[in-house]
Amino acid sequence: MLPLLSRVALGLGLAAALASSALAAELIMVEQKGCHYCEAWMDEIAPAYPNTAEGKFAPLLRRDLHDGAPEGAAYARRVNFTPTFILMDEGQEIGRIEGYPGEDFFWPLFNQLLKDKTAFVDERS
Repeated sequence: MLPLLSRVALGLGLAAALASSALAAELIMVEQKGCHYCEAWMDEIAPAYPNTAEGKFAPLLRRDLHDGAPEGAAYARRVNFTPTFILMDEGQEIGRIEGYPGEDFFWPLFNQLLKDKTAFVDERS
């Protein structure tokens, strides 16, 4: 059996590792000027996004289509449509939603993407 101090250190290390992995996800919204669907998302979803469980789990980073992926990040394939929502984990794409189908469809699609590709747990379910 490990001494108490070793068990405490091990527990703290495990907690830190879990916390850092839980915060590794982010959502990149690839957009471009003049995109009607991007503007609709910004009007309908963006104001509430950072206050939701999904938004806290995967903070939003907006990115112009012509700027490419952020430094240190890689998309799995080229972005052809705006908006495209790219779910990233530690700089790698792990999922995406192409287009904006309206708020009634966006939330369930995004919620399921998070559940399928990350450790996200929806407390409302």
